[in-house]
Amino acid sequence: MAGHSKWANIQHRKGRQDEKRGKVWTRIIREIMVAARAGGSDLSANPRLRLAVDKAKAANMPADNIKRNIDKATGNLEGVTYEEIRYEGYGIGGAAIIVDTMTDNRVRTVAEVRHAFSKYGGNMGTEGSVAFQFKHVGQMVFAPGTNEDQVMEVALEAGAEDVIADEEGAIEVLTAPGDFEAVRDALQAAGFTPEVAEVTMRPENTIALEGDDAARMQKLLDMIEDLDDVQDVYHNAEL
Repeated sequence: MAGHSKWANIQHRKGRQDEKRGKVWTRIIREIMVAARAGGSDLSANPRLRLAVDKAKAANMPADNIKRNIDKATGNLEGVTYEEIRYEGYGIGGAAIIVDTMTDNRVRTVAEVRHAFSKYGGNMGTEGSVAFQFKHVGQMVFAPGTNEDQVMEVALEAGAEDVIADEEGAIEVLTAPGDFEAVRDALQAAGFTPEVAEVTMRPENTIALEGDDAARMQKLLDMIEDLDDVQDVYHNAEL
């Protein structure tokens, strides 16, 4: 199945994330704590915690830090309690935005997210106002030049839902969230290492923004992503 150019968008997003490395550990620690509190400290029985620990290792977080935060979350050490809250809204040109947060103070968080939306011309929406435009999926993206036929064969055999090549030659593998690890591991075992591998909210359709609109949208996204309580930001803008 052919798709639009996703490669440029993903490279752009990765570049922005690389500029914000200082926040990565903080976000991963919160994800570890929430995952451990919700599903326990046993990695083999808690897929969400496994993914969070994988992220931590990929970000070169020391094993002691990982263990300490799992212990905090499961009551073996004193820690802060975070709750997960999702906000939805619209950015420039009607682009849809989902903001996932983890916070110990929901009053502070909603005020900060609302301020970020309003400062750069966006609007906070109600729960469910844009989420229907996204699908919760496992996503792996392979660089242009990767053998599409071989990736497709391995991915579909392992349980992937779809394999999409974009116009630049990048290959996107989509799975149900629960099948993500099995498909990723099968592809890696076959020698295919994805540039991006995550469980995410993938937009069903995108909105192309250029010039001033693209710049304003990027400022809005940057301000939201820089908020301390924000874990993930998903949107359907092509910048």
